[in-house]
Amino acid sequence: ELGWISRVYVNRPAVVRHAEQIKKWKTVKGNWQAAWLLKAVTCIDLTTLSGDDAPSNVQRLCFKAKHPIREDLLKALDMHDKGITVGAVCVYPARVSDAVNTLKAAGCNIPVASVAAGFPSGQTPLETKLAEIRLAVEYGAREIDIVISRSLVLTGQWEGLYEEIRLCRAACGEAHMKTILATGELGSLANVYKASMIAMMAGSDFIKTSTGKEVENATFPVGIVMMRAIKEYYWQTGYKVVGFKPAGGIRTAEEAITWLMLVKEELGVEWLTPELFRLGASSLLGDIEQQIFYHVTGSYALQHELAMA
Repeated sequence: ELGWISRVYVNRPAVVRHAEQIKKWKTVKGNWQAAWLLKAVTCIDLTTLSGDDAPSNVQRLCFKAKHPIREDLLKALDMHDKGITVGAVCVYPARVSDAVNTLKAAGCNIPVASVAAGFPSGQTPLETKLAEIRLAVEYGAREIDIVISRSLVLTGQWEGLYEEIRLCRAACGEAHMKTILATGELGSLANVYKASMIAMMAGSDFIKTSTGKEVENATFPVGIVMMRAIKEYYWQTGYKVVGFKPAGGIRTAEEAITWLMLVKEELGVEWLTPELFRLGASSLLGDIEQQIFYHVTGSYALQHELAMA
């Protein structure tokens, strides 16, 4: 529906002003903070996307995904029997089988997500992108994080962008598809809004801010714009199952809570579930567990007291 795209206007000063106010929000304390942090844990896509990934560190990541918080800490919070795990484990396509087999052996149903479609640059032929998606699904990935061709946005080729994402959606089959917009490379907030709309029109289950490899990743102005796009898409279509995933640069428990609060404000409580909200992070879980340790014990854990994620 190109009519939506042609009418897009983003009031950048107002968005930036709102984003600055968000940074000043007072965070919750005590048991409320612990509750928000445990909610954040269930929405994390626990990720390793390094060139030196091997079966051993993927296996370690999977066991951490199943046991994200130490059992004694969960017992102290009376949350040990709630089945708290992360939302998904995210790896490169070549490591999907390792993750799937490890999680199956551990007896848990955490989905494996895989980046694909020329991640992170998107600078590969469409045929190669589609083949990579199909392979990741064949290996057992239940979620696929694709990345768009930024040039299609920067040159205003909206129909071309729609077709690319539509074909990726078809290649995913039964797997959920998260579309990474790489917002730091789209040139303007208006382009972020337009790309968000196109991605949803083409069938994306999630829209995601960044690959984590750009110079600028998840920021509050970008998050506000993308969530407003989700809201408008719902108003226009009645379709309420498009999720949001900020990713890249989210490292502290305080930042995670702020993102949760922003989603609650912009989209509502019903979006605060792993089905509609994810946090893309590799080091965030460590800080969350450290903060929960402090809440329970009154002191910070030594490095060897918490298992590596």
